[in-house]
Amino acid sequence: ETSKSSSSVEKKYELPDGQVITMGAERFRCPEVLFQPSMIGMESAGIHETTYNSIMKCDVDIRKDLYGNIVLSGGSTMFPGIADSMSKEITALAPSSMKI
Repeated sequence: ETSKSSSSVEKKYELPDGQVITMGAERFRCPEVLFQPSMIGMESAGIHETTYNSIMKCDVDIRKDLYGNIVLSGGSTMFPGIADSMSKEITALAPSSMKI
């Protein structure tokens, strides 16, 4: 059963030189650091907390618009599931009446 679950996590990638590498669970750790910097020893907030804190520092009248217009950009946002993770984490922090 363990081999079944590990093989479903593994993915093969072909590098530009033709070499094929297999990556397992480590391919999920890189994007997870964006949400949990403590995984690599950094004492800072994750991107969801930083976004939340930034919105909370703004005028209360525009917070609804800010929650509804969060845009992810840059190379790190290309990881599969980043948008879903960000939405889930922000939804957990934001008031329940806010549409994310």
